[in-house]
Amino acid sequence: MADEIELKTAPADFRFPTTNQTRHCFTRYVEFHRCVAAKGDEAADCDKFAKYYRALCPGEWVERWNEQRENGTFPGPL
Repeated sequence: MADEIELKTAPADFRFPTTNQTRHCFTRYVEFHRCVAAKGDEAADCDKFAKYYRALCPGEWVERWNEQRENGTFPGPL
């Protein structure tokens, strides 16, 4: 038989009480990249932030933000 797949999303965060999770998505993306900058690419502590933003953010947004980071035009505080 096939293994069961367990689906999870980011946990509730009191900073984002509404159903619109746009800010939550953006904040988790920024937190991930700040963590990687502080601890390095291989830091296991950063994995949870990656899981959170990947669960919350549309792929198109992440692709655009990655391009902006590469170009030095990302609007967030990294």
